[in-house]
Amino acid sequence: MSIEPVLEIESLTLAAKSKDILVNNISFSLARGESLGLVGESGSGKSLTLRAILGLLPRGVEQTGGTVRSTVSSAMVFQDPRGALDPLCPVVKQLAEVVYYRQQVSLRASRTIALELLARLGLPDSLRKTDRYPSQLSGGQCQRVVIALALACKPGILLCDEPTTALDVTVQRQIIDTITSLQRELGFAMVFVTHNLAIAANLCSRLYVMKQGQIVEHGETLNLLQHPADPYTQMLIDSVLPLPELEGSVQ
Repeated sequence: MSIEPVLEIESLTLAAKSKDILVNNISFSLARGESLGLVGESGSGKSLTLRAILGLLPRGVEQTGGTVRSTVSSAMVFQDPRGALDPLCPVVKQLAEVVYYRQQVSLRASRTIALELLARLGLPDSLRKTDRYPSQLSGGQCQRVVIALALACKPGILLCDEPTTALDVTVQRQIIDTITSLQRELGFAMVFVTHNLAIAANLCSRLYVMKQGQIVEHGETLNLLQHPADPYTQMLIDSVLPLPELEGSVQ
Protein backbone atom coordinates (compact mmCIF):
# COMPACT_ATOMS: atom_id res chain seq x y z
CA MET A 1 0.00 0.00 0.00
CA SER A 2 1.50 3.35 -1.04
CA ILE A 3 1.73 6.15 1.50
CA GLU A 4 0.16 9.44 0.44
CA PRO A 5 2.83 12.17 0.51
CA VAL A 6 2.19 15.32 2.57
CA LEU A 7 4.20 17.40 0.08
CA GLU A 8 4.74 17.03 -3.66
CA ILE A 9 6.92 19.37 -5.72
CA GLU A 10 6.86 18.80 -9.47
CA SER A 11 9.10 20.65 -11.93
CA LEU A 12 9.36 23.75 -9.73
CA THR A 13 11.03 26.66 -11.52
CA LEU A 14 11.71 30.04 -9.92
CA ALA A 15 13.02 33.08 -11.76
CA ALA A 16 14.05 36.64 -11.01
CA LYS A 17 12.28 39.54 -12.69
CA SER A 18 15.42 39.78 -14.87
CA LYS A 19 14.40 36.31 -16.18
CA ASP A 20 17.47 34.66 -14.59
CA ILE A 21 16.53 31.11 -13.56
CA LEU A 22 17.17 30.66 -9.82
CA VAL A 23 15.61 27.20 -9.30
CA ASN A 24 15.35 25.01 -12.37
CA ASN A 25 12.80 22.22 -12.76
CA ILE A 26 13.21 20.44 -9.41
CA SER A 27 10.94 17.69 -8.08
CA PHE A 28 10.64 15.75 -4.84
CA SER A 29 8.01 14.44 -2.42
CA LEU A 30 7.86 14.13 1.35
CA ALA A 31 6.07 11.46 3.37
CA ARG A 32 4.40 12.02 6.75
CA GLY A 33 7.03 12.10 9.51
CA GLU A 34 9.94 11.91 7.04
CA SER A 35 13.07 14.11 7.12
CA LEU A 36 14.51 15.29 3.81
CA GLY A 37 17.69 17.34 3.45
CA LEU A 38 18.44 19.94 0.79
CA VAL A 39 22.21 20.43 0.75
CA GLY A 40 24.49 22.66 -1.28
CA GLU A 41 26.48 25.88 -1.27
CA SER A 42 25.02 29.31 -0.63
CA GLY A 43 23.12 30.54 -3.68
CA SER A 44 22.18 27.06 -4.89
CA GLY A 45 18.44 27.72 -4.49
CA LYS A 46 17.79 25.78 -1.28
CA SER A 47 16.22 28.61 0.74
CA LEU A 48 14.16 29.81 -2.24
CA THR A 49 12.73 26.28 -2.53
CA LEU A 50 11.63 26.43 1.13
CA ARG A 51 10.03 29.83 0.57
CA ALA A 52 8.17 28.48 -2.46
CA ILE A 53 6.73 25.70 -0.27
CA LEU A 54 5.60 28.29 2.27
CA GLY A 55 4.31 30.66 -0.44
CA LEU A 56 6.61 33.46 0.73
CA LEU A 57 8.91 34.16 -2.19
CA PRO A 58 11.00 37.33 -1.79
CA ARG A 59 10.16 40.40 -3.82
CA GLY A 60 11.55 40.13 -7.33
CA VAL A 61 11.28 36.32 -7.47
CA GLU A 62 8.35 34.47 -9.03
CA GLN A 63 7.31 30.90 -9.72
CA THR A 64 7.40 30.47 -13.48
CA GLY A 65 6.72 26.74 -13.68
CA GLY A 66 5.77 23.59 -11.83
CA THR A 67 3.51 22.90 -8.88
CA VAL A 68 3.76 22.73 -5.09
CA ARG A 69 1.04 20.60 -3.47
CA SER A 70 0.71 20.03 0.26
CA THR A 71 -2.00 18.33 2.30
CA VAL A 72 -0.82 19.77 5.65
CA SER A 73 0.27 23.15 7.02
CA SER A 74 3.91 24.24 7.08
CA ALA A 75 5.91 26.44 9.46
CA MET A 76 9.45 27.73 9.08
CA VAL A 77 12.50 28.02 11.34
CA PHE A 78 14.62 30.82 9.93
CA GLN A 79 18.41 31.02 9.79
CA ASP A 80 18.71 34.28 11.74
CA PRO A 81 16.77 33.86 15.00
CA ARG A 82 17.12 37.47 16.13
CA GLY A 83 15.91 38.70 12.74
CA ALA A 84 12.87 36.40 12.99
CA LEU A 85 11.83 37.75 16.41
CA ASP A 86 10.25 41.10 17.23
CA PRO A 87 12.98 42.96 19.18
CA LEU A 88 10.38 45.15 20.92
CA CYS A 89 8.25 42.32 22.29
CA PRO A 90 9.24 39.90 25.11
CA VAL A 91 9.54 36.31 23.92
CA VAL A 92 6.86 34.67 26.09
CA LYS A 93 4.38 37.32 24.94
CA GLN A 94 5.36 36.75 21.29
CA LEU A 95 4.90 33.00 21.58
CA ALA A 96 1.63 33.30 23.53
CA GLU A 97 0.20 35.52 20.76
CA VAL A 98 1.00 32.88 18.13
CA VAL A 99 -0.59 30.16 20.29
CA TYR A 100 -3.67 32.36 20.86
CA TYR A 101 -4.27 33.03 17.16
CA ARG A 102 -3.22 29.66 15.71
CA GLN A 103 -4.60 27.28 18.35
CA GLN A 104 -7.69 29.39 19.17
CA VAL A 105 -7.46 29.07 22.94
CA SER A 106 -8.02 31.62 25.71
CA LEU A 107 -5.36 34.20 26.64
CA ARG A 108 -4.66 32.39 29.91
CA ALA A 109 -4.34 29.01 28.18
CA SER A 110 -2.13 30.48 25.45
CA ARG A 111 0.40 31.73 28.03
CA THR A 112 0.38 28.34 29.79
CA ILE A 113 0.96 26.49 26.49
CA ALA A 114 3.70 28.97 25.54
CA LEU A 115 5.55 28.45 28.82
CA GLU A 116 5.23 24.65 28.53
CA LEU A 117 6.63 24.77 25.00
CA LEU A 118 9.57 26.95 26.03
CA ALA A 119 10.34 24.66 28.98
CA ARG A 120 10.26 21.67 26.66
CA LEU A 121 12.82 23.41 24.44
CA GLY A 122 15.17 24.02 27.35
CA LEU A 123 14.51 27.73 27.98
CA PRO A 124 15.12 28.90 31.56
CA ASP A 125 12.27 28.45 34.05
CA SER A 126 12.81 32.06 35.19
CA LEU A 127 10.82 33.19 32.10
CA ARG A 128 7.68 32.23 34.05
CA LYS A 129 8.30 35.16 36.38
CA THR A 130 10.32 37.56 34.26
CA ASP A 131 9.71 37.72 30.50
CA ARG A 132 12.73 38.80 28.43
CA TYR A 133 13.40 40.55 25.15
CA PRO A 134 15.33 38.68 22.41
CA SER A 135 18.38 40.90 23.04
CA GLN A 136 18.51 39.51 26.60
CA LEU A 137 18.81 35.91 25.39
CA SER A 138 21.73 34.05 23.79
CA GLY A 139 21.72 33.06 20.11
CA GLY A 140 20.93 29.45 21.00
CA GLN A 141 18.05 30.51 23.26
CA CYS A 142 16.63 32.75 20.52
CA GLN A 143 16.81 29.85 18.06
CA ARG A 144 14.83 27.69 20.50
CA VAL A 145 12.20 30.44 20.74
CA VAL A 146 11.96 30.51 16.93
CA ILE A 147 11.49 26.71 16.90
CA ALA A 148 8.78 27.12 19.55
CA LEU A 149 7.02 29.76 17.38
CA ALA A 150 7.00 27.33 14.44
CA LEU A 151 5.75 24.41 16.55
CA ALA A 152 3.02 26.58 18.10
CA CYS A 153 1.40 26.52 14.66
CA LYS A 154 1.15 22.70 14.96
CA PRO A 155 2.60 22.18 11.47
CA GLY A 156 2.54 18.94 9.54
CA ILE A 157 5.82 20.04 7.91
CA LEU A 158 8.65 21.90 9.64
CA LEU A 159 10.83 23.86 7.19
CA CYS A 160 14.31 24.55 8.61
CA ASP A 161 16.47 27.13 6.81
CA GLU A 162 20.02 26.54 8.13
CA PRO A 163 18.87 27.01 11.74
CA THR A 164 22.25 26.10 13.26
CA THR A 165 24.62 28.04 10.98
CA ALA A 166 25.27 31.00 13.30
CA LEU A 167 25.61 28.88 16.45
CA ASP A 168 28.69 27.33 18.02
CA VAL A 169 29.23 23.59 17.67
CA THR A 170 27.96 22.65 21.14
CA VAL A 171 24.73 24.62 20.70
CA GLN A 172 24.33 23.19 17.17
CA ARG A 173 24.34 19.70 18.67
CA GLN A 174 21.75 20.70 21.27
CA ILE A 175 19.44 22.23 18.63
CA ILE A 176 19.73 19.14 16.39
CA ASP A 177 18.96 16.83 19.33
CA THR A 178 15.98 19.02 20.29
CA ILE A 179 14.52 18.97 16.76
CA THR A 180 15.04 15.19 16.47
CA SER A 181 13.36 14.54 19.82
CA LEU A 182 10.39 16.80 19.03
CA GLN A 183 9.93 15.19 15.62
CA ARG A 184 9.75 11.73 17.20
CA GLU A 185 7.23 13.02 19.73
CA LEU A 186 5.03 15.18 17.48
CA GLY A 187 5.38 13.34 14.17
CA PHE A 188 5.87 16.29 11.79
CA ALA A 189 7.71 15.87 8.49
CA MET A 190 10.74 18.06 7.89
CA VAL A 191 12.68 19.68 5.06
CA PHE A 192 16.09 20.71 6.40
CA VAL A 193 18.25 23.11 4.37
CA THR A 194 21.98 23.22 5.08
CA HIS A 195 25.38 23.49 3.40
CA ASN A 196 26.77 21.09 6.02
CA LEU A 197 26.50 17.44 5.01
CA ALA A 198 27.42 16.25 8.51
CA ILE A 199 24.37 17.96 10.01
CA ALA A 200 22.10 16.72 7.21
CA ALA A 201 23.36 13.16 7.69
CA ASN A 202 22.43 13.34 11.39
CA LEU A 203 18.88 14.50 10.71
CA CYS A 204 17.69 13.27 7.33
CA SER A 205 16.83 9.91 5.82
CA ARG A 206 17.06 11.25 2.25
CA LEU A 207 19.31 13.93 0.75
CA TYR A 208 18.90 16.10 -2.34
CA VAL A 209 22.08 17.85 -3.47
CA MET A 210 21.50 21.24 -5.13
CA LYS A 211 23.91 23.20 -7.30
CA GLN A 212 23.10 26.40 -9.19
CA GLY A 213 19.35 25.87 -8.85
CA GLN A 214 19.30 22.24 -9.94
CA ILE A 215 19.23 18.89 -8.16
CA VAL A 216 22.42 17.12 -9.24
CA GLU A 217 21.99 13.99 -7.11
CA HIS A 218 19.61 12.48 -4.58
CA GLY A 219 19.12 9.29 -2.64
CA GLU A 220 19.02 7.56 0.74
CA THR A 221 21.44 9.36 3.05
CA LEU A 222 23.83 6.51 3.85
CA ASN A 223 24.02 5.28 0.28
CA LEU A 224 24.59 8.77 -1.11
CA LEU A 225 27.39 9.48 1.38
CA GLN A 226 29.10 6.14 0.77
CA HIS A 227 28.66 6.12 -3.03
CA PRO A 228 28.38 9.70 -4.34
CA ALA A 229 27.88 9.75 -8.11
CA ASP A 230 28.43 13.46 -8.76
CA PRO A 231 31.80 15.24 -8.26
CA TYR A 232 29.97 18.12 -6.53
CA THR A 233 28.56 15.74 -3.89
CA GLN A 234 32.07 14.36 -3.35
CA MET A 235 33.35 17.92 -2.91
CA LEU A 236 30.70 18.58 -0.22
CA ILE A 237 31.68 15.34 1.55
CA ASP A 238 35.37 16.27 1.41
CA SER A 239 34.60 19.69 2.90
CA VAL A 240 33.44 18.10 6.18
CA LEU A 241 36.62 18.37 8.24
CA PRO A 242 37.67 15.29 10.24
CA LEU A 243 38.84 15.73 13.81
CA PRO A 244 42.63 16.17 13.90
CA GLU A 245 44.86 13.51 15.46
CA LEU A 246 46.08 14.82 18.78
CA GLU A 247 49.75 14.40 19.65
CA GLY A 248 50.28 12.16 22.63
CA SER A 249 46.70 10.86 22.56
CA VAL A 250 46.02 7.47 24.05
CA GLN A 251 46.00 4.80 21.35
